[in-house]
Amino acid sequence: MTKPLRVLLVEDSERDAALVKLYLRRGGFDATVHRVETAEEMAAVLQTEEFDIIISDLNLPHFSARAALAVLQQSGRQIPLIVLTGDVDRRSIDGLLDAGAAQVHFKYEMSQVAAVIEQAVKGGS
Repeated sequence: MTKPLRVLLVEDSERDAALVKLYLRRGGFDATVHRVETAEEMAAVLQTEEFDIIISDLNLPHFSARAALAVLQQSGRQIPLIVLTGDVDRRSIDGLLDAGAAQVHFKYEMSQVAAVIEQAVKGGS
C-alpha cells in the first residue's frame, strides 16, 4: 500500500527530479511533486499549496538550500526540509542543520531517501 506524500522539490535538473520521484515510488510513496527552481517560485507556491516535505538540492544556478530555508522560514510554515547533495563537508552539513534543515542526505544514497523522508515527516531528524 502506498502512502500519499505532497512534495515541494527545489531542483533544476529534470533528471535528478525524476530520480527523486523514482526512489519515492520505490519507497512506498504515492508522491505528488511540485518542482521549483527559484526563491520567487518557492515563495509563491508556499502561499497557495500544502506540502508534507520540502526536498532541496544543495545548489542551483540561482538558488540554494540555504536560501530555500530562508524562504521557508519567512513563510511561517513548519515543513521539514531535506537537503540533497552530491558532496559537502561536515561543517557545511552542520551549518545547514543549524539553519533549520531536517536532514542532509547524499545523492549517492538515494535508495535510502524514502526512509529519511518518512522519518522527517514523522517529526524525527
